[in-house]
Amino acid sequence: MIASLLHHIWYNSRFMGLFLAPLAWLFRALSAVRRFVLQRSQASLSTPVIVVGNINIGGTGKTPLLMAIVQHLQQQGLKPAVISRGYGGHADYPYALTENSTADQAGDEPLMIYQHCHCPVVVAPKRLAAARYIEQHCDVDVIVSDDGLQHYALPRDVEIVVIDAARGLGNGLCLPAGPLRESPRRLQQVDMIVTNGETRQCYHPAQFAMQLKPVALEPLTPHCPMPMQDKSVHGVAGIGHPPRFFATLQALGFNVTPHPFVDHYHYQAADLQFDDQRPVVMTEKDAVKCRQFDHLDRHYYLPVSAVLPETFWQQLDKQLQAITKV
Repeated sequence: MIASLLHHIWYNSRFMGLFLAPLAWLFRALSAVRRFVLQRSQASLSTPVIVVGNINIGGTGKTPLLMAIVQHLQQQGLKPAVISRGYGGHADYPYALTENSTADQAGDEPLMIYQHCHCPVVVAPKRLAAARYIEQHCDVDVIVSDDGLQHYALPRDVEIVVIDAARGLGNGLCLPAGPLRESPRRLQQVDMIVTNGETRQCYHPAQFAMQLKPVALEPLTPHCPMPMQDKSVHGVAGIGHPPRFFATLQALGFNVTPHPFVDHYHYQAADLQFDDQRPVVMTEKDAVKCRQFDHLDRHYYLPVSAVLPETFWQQLDKQLQAITKV
C-alpha cells in the first residue's frame, strides 16, 4: 500500500511530492556531504573502473547493459571482471563466484552475470573490497561495477548512468519525495547516459538509446517441452519494474496473467504453481533462483539482450583509450 502510494507520488504527482520536499532537501544535503567526505578519502586502484549505475531507485535495465559492455570488452581482447553488492546473497565477503555458486550465496544478478559472461565476478557490500580482491587474485584489465554510482569510496574512470525512458526521473525530487538518490544535476557529471528505450528528453550530450531485445524462450529445466505453443501464460517477475516485463510478453503476442514480486524476491516453490495448466514465463534474473525447484515441466524464462547504437561503443572505446592505465 505504502509502496503504491509512493510510486504514484514519484511518477504521477509532483504536487503531492512537494509535501515531502523538506525531507528531500535534507536527504539531498546529507548525500552531498557524504559524497564530499568519501571522495576526499577515496582510495586508488591500478585497474580502471567502469561504473554502470543510476540515480533512480528501482529497475532501469542496467544489468543487460552491463553484460553487453563486458562482452564488448571481451571482444576487444580485454579481460574484464565484475564487482557487485550481491544483494540477497549471504557469504563470507569478498565472495568470488564459481561454477557451483548459488543465488543464495551470490545474489541473483551477479549469478546471472557470471553465467552469461564467464568472467570473474566478486561480490561484497563494500565495492572497494571486491575491487581490491580482484586486483590481488585475478588477471584482469578493467573492472566493471554493477551499480555503485553512489559508492564514492570506489574510484572510477568512467561513469555510465541508465535511465528508464518511460519513467524518466519521475517528479525530479530526491527521496522520500521522489525516486532519486541524487540531484538531477549529478547527470551532468557522468561520462555517458543510456536510456532504456527512446525518449525526447535530453539528459546529457553523450546520450544513447538502448533497446532490450527479447531472445527465444528457454525452458527452465530440461523437462520442459519445446517449443511452447500456448499463447496464454502466467508472467512472473521479481525485478525493479515488473510491468516492463509483462509489456514485453504482451508485445510478443502473449495473453499474460501478471504476477509481480518485489525486486530480488526470494521465491518458494509454491509461488510458481498455479491452478491451471498454462505455461509460466519469468525473467532470466528470476530463473537463476528457481531452477532447483521440482515440478517445473511448464516453466520458461525469456532472456533479453541490450542493443545499442554503434556510436555508443565508439564513445566507450574512446573513453577507455583516454585512460592511460589501459
